[in-house]
Amino acid sequence: MDNINKRFVYFICFVSAMGGLLFGYDWVVIGGAKPFYELYFGIADSPSAQGLAMTIALIGCMIGAMLCGSLADRIGRRKLLIVSALIFLVSAIATGAFNSFTPFLVARFFGGIGIGVASGLSPMYIAEVSPSAIRGRLVSLNQMTIVFGILGAQVTNWLIADPIATGASPDDILASWNGQMSWRWMFWAAAVPSVFFLLLAFFIPESPRWLALRGKDQEAMKTLTNIGGEEYARRELASVKTANDAYAARGGIGLLFSGKFNKILVLGVFIAVFQQWCGTNVIFNYAQEIFQSAGYEIGDVLFNIVVTGIANVVFTIIAIYTVDRLGRRMLMLIGAGGLCAIYLTLGVCYYFSVTGFFMIVLVVAAIACYAMTLGPCTWVLISELFPNKVRAVAVATCTFALWVGSSTLTFTFPLLNTSLGSYGTFWIYSAVCAGGFLFFYRLLPETKGKSLEELESLGNDK
Repeated sequence: MDNINKRFVYFICFVSAMGGLLFGYDWVVIGGAKPFYELYFGIADSPSAQGLAMTIALIGCMIGAMLCGSLADRIGRRKLLIVSALIFLVSAIATGAFNSFTPFLVARFFGGIGIGVASGLSPMYIAEVSPSAIRGRLVSLNQMTIVFGILGAQVTNWLIADPIATGASPDDILASWNGQMSWRWMFWAAAVPSVFFLLLAFFIPESPRWLALRGKDQEAMKTLTNIGGEEYARRELASVKTANDAYAARGGIGLLFSGKFNKILVLGVFIAVFQQWCGTNVIFNYAQEIFQSAGYEIGDVLFNIVVTGIANVVFTIIAIYTVDRLGRRMLMLIGAGGLCAIYLTLGVCYYFSVTGFFMIVLVVAAIACYAMTLGPCTWVLISELFPNKVRAVAVATCTFALWVGSSTLTFTFPLLNTSLGSYGTFWIYSAVCAGGFLFFYRLLPETKGKSLEELESLGNDK
């Protein structure tokens, strides 16, 4: 039995997962700031400008995800975590500082690059330092920090914004604290965790699997010994080196697309895109529109958004304790099937103009279902499915696909909502979830309890 140093393991995983915290905050904070910066920049009547403001960070996410793989292989996981922390810090300060729309967009774009890097890098690092018996729980820790970041953004937005009087005109809101300053402080608040992330990142070790890939066996052995003792370190290092030697000397993107990993790459990309196309994340980005369609005023909307954030945190914590027990496959099936039923019901309620508390219950149920299944399991799966030599570029590829899915979801929701109504939009998401359920039932293997090296046979088409 290995003597896992859980205090050390949880510390380094928590520090890495702070990238997820900032990812969650920066991704969602714009939803609360949206009603105010749109008035400030004069884009309240320009759907194209509104869409650009909401999606520019997602474009940055795609670029950050593309850069993540090659940079993580070139400079190492730890150094890239430090770089992403710097990006978050600068972006948080700059986004709230500008008085014109174009520089605001530039700052949001660079913030998106930070999100794209952190979204792939943090779970990858955690998977590479985690003992297999608790890897699912530890990678899910990244998802927990994401939802804490989401909740932090929602609570921050709610606390910073002054109450809005019923019937307040756009001119009144623009002239108020909300219209002039509150949206700035919503973005600036991210600077605090960014500083902590930046400082703590200097106190974690480099990934032992990256070190082994670079031939730095002594450094890898030292980190593995700190994790689980000498016997654990010798066994893990031998397993890693055997797996590395099983493939050609070349690694990275050339090996990933050589044909050896076609099936597992398709599976990883599908999992990543489905996590977005299942539709739950539009609730965070377009919560204002969804709750207003359910009959709520803007002041109530901000409170309801906080309620969804609390549900997100609670059920993500539940996921941490079930992902290594029930397994990834079972949770993905529960998530896809559950959301299919919830969205079908939600669409029916919108069709018959149901309003009030029951609509909040359905929205919270959707978030709860997502938070304990598809949300964390996606990051666990894409971080553990691929061999060491291609893991960085494979995770980056899947993360890039995830952000393409997120961008298309975010961009198409207003169009679908306008042309089909809320009921039609959620029925489409229900159909997507039904398709995902069938795909997972037929093609998704179980990965719990296996070492990263044992899982490599899943992706070998030889």
